[in-house]
Amino acid sequence: MQIILLERIEKLGAIGDVVSVKDGYARNYLLPNKKALRANDANKKVFEANRAKIEADNAERRTTAEAQSGDVEGKQIVLIRASSNSGQLYGSVSVRDIVDGLNEQGANVSKQMIVLERPIKTLGIFDVKVNLHPEVAVNVKVNVARSADEADLQSQGVDVMAAMFEQDVSGFTEAYDPNAEPGEIAVEDADEGEAQA
Repeated sequence: MQIILLERIEKLGAIGDVVSVKDGYARNYLLPNKKALRANDANKKVFEANRAKIEADNAERRTTAEAQSGDVEGKQIVLIRASSNSGQLYGSVSVRDIVDGLNEQGANVSKQMIVLERPIKTLGIFDVKVNLHPEVAVNVKVNVARSADEADLQSQGVDVMAAMFEQDVSGFTEAYDPNAEPGEIAVEDADEGEAQA
């Protein structure tokens, strides 16, 4: 289906571009969300008549998003989650968790703005892209840890999982008596041994 873009869409085009997309993408996403018009003669005339207004509205929204980017850029949110000893989370971190964490810090973002390329299913620090506008994107850090102490260590650059496995865990060691005869049982107290005999 041929469409006229009403806003910049990543990997597709800029405002006013006539592009060809799959029918389902146009009908189910672009057209209902007012991101595009069908490319017919009537719509081309309407778009050209309103082009200046559409571009001015887009520039205004971009300016607002650039001002808002200062509130979001570089923020770090800490999410405390239960995990196995290998660092795998029981469940995963969702977009809603990230939105809630950012909004608690005063950023005004919605779920549609968060770009999570793959689900977060392990402990660590992850970079997440936030699209405030089709032309304005910022990065935030998501720190997933088992406790606030681990989150602090991770933010300082310590790999908590590697540090956990490197700890020297000393097991049980039996006291060694070089003068003992083979098979002899060590007696704690000599008087106690005579009393039992």
